[in-house]
Amino acid sequence: MKTIFILAALLVANLGTAQEVKPKYEIIGQEVKATFFYENGQIKQEGNYLNGKPNGKWVSFNEDGSKKAIGEYTNGNKTGKWFFWSENTLSEVDFADQRIAEVKKWSKESLAKN
Repeated sequence: MKTIFILAALLVANLGTAQEVKPKYEIIGQEVKATFFYENGQIKQEGNYLNGKPNGKWVSFNEDGSKKAIGEYTNGNKTGKWFFWSENTLSEVDFADQRIAEVKKWSKESLAKN
């Protein structure tokens, strides 16, 4: 019982001292570049804000540093082609008039053949 109490106390102490990873903001012209991080220090997501809304290219990464998604915002709205990577697929999503216009998917096998 004493061992369980000590382990629980150590667990609570570790949770209480866990370091919060804060985003980094940098002013570039009229935009603010934002970089968000995982607890391991890897970049989670980065992109720009203009007038408080996402604007321009945004990229998301997995915890291992591999790309997860890439796309563009215009005045807070997703625009153009966005790409999403998963373990076995690549998806291309086309946005038009703030809606999904088309979705294409490729499997790892079909990508390897090209």
